[in-house]
Amino acid sequence: MDDQPVALPTRTERKERTRRAILDAALTLTEQSSLSALSLRHVAREVGIAPTAFYRHFTSAEDLGLALVDESFSSLRRTLRDVRAAQPSVGGVIGPSVEVLVDRVRADPEHFGFISRERVGGLPGVRAAIRHELDLFEAEIATDFARLPGAVHWSNDDLRTSANLIVVAMVAAVERLLQGPGTPAFEREVARTTATQLRMLSIGAIQWRSRPQDRGGSGRLRAADDTATS
Repeated sequence: MDDQPVALPTRTERKERTRRAILDAALTLTEQSSLSALSLRHVAREVGIAPTAFYRHFTSAEDLGLALVDESFSSLRRTLRDVRAAQPSVGGVIGPSVEVLVDRVRADPEHFGFISRERVGGLPGVRAAIRHELDLFEAEIATDFARLPGAVHWSNDDLRTSANLIVVAMVAAVERLLQGPGTPAFEREVARTTATQLRMLSIGAIQWRSRPQDRGGSGRLRAADDTATS
């Protein structure tokens, strides 16, 4: 029987492969330096393309960084949203959420390392994009809190503050995981500590009562609802 002809990749497929190679090379090269210090010529050489070919995929280093931010956060936010949807109570969602976070950091340390480094020392547009993604996390968590029975006692600002404390704890957990030895025992300890912190925060939030003058009617987070669905 004659061999079947091998289908050659289309132009779109070749372009996507090159784009993926550029993203992967940038992740590797920024392990030792920030994106702002990254030479686009070096990235092109790493991928095996002409420097001018880089600009067919990204307009600048900042544009490249924005793409990395988007793919770093999009699937994580979606996964955590699914976890929260499956667990109606604050207490029930903490353990699974922490497990997801630990699993994702273990599976993809390059992306999380990139976010950790660029969050404080990256290009302005990339820092702003990371802050925006963290704001979306806060808005989604605050909106979930607003649906709880006791949320009538919380002001919009207090809902957002509670959500911010949770996001800060999760960011700290990611940075501990990235800086630690990466052993199963260490991961379990980080997960245990983080889950305990979040449970303590949730207990405090459930018992919290905003001042009457701060509560805007129902206490639900109207602005956050709009942000989280954008």
